[in-house]
Amino acid sequence: MAEKSAKEPQFPTYKGKPLVRCGDVLYYGSMADRYVVRLEVKSKKKVKDMDVADKVSVQLMLTDQTNRSRKQIVKTSEKSGLYLAMDLADVWLRRALAET
Repeated sequence: MAEKSAKEPQFPTYKGKPLVRCGDVLYYGSMADRYVVRLEVKSKKKVKDMDVADKVSVQLMLTDQTNRSRKQIVKTSEKSGLYLAMDLADVWLRRALAET
């Protein structure tokens, strides 16, 4: 098995694609690909002693930085819960990457 370079960052993955979190925003997919999905936790609810994502905004975006920010968004939706949002994100990303 080939060794990875020491400079290459290691990110957690979901279904084989990188998953990067910064606060309440998650990015699913590789910035080297044409598309990436942005998930933003809009609201949370308490379950026992833990905060759980309640409303999650899902956006399929182009990674090309030459487009204006509004033109980068290809699809958008809002889901109840992170599981449903991740499921939708995976479907959108796989279909978008298959078209390119």
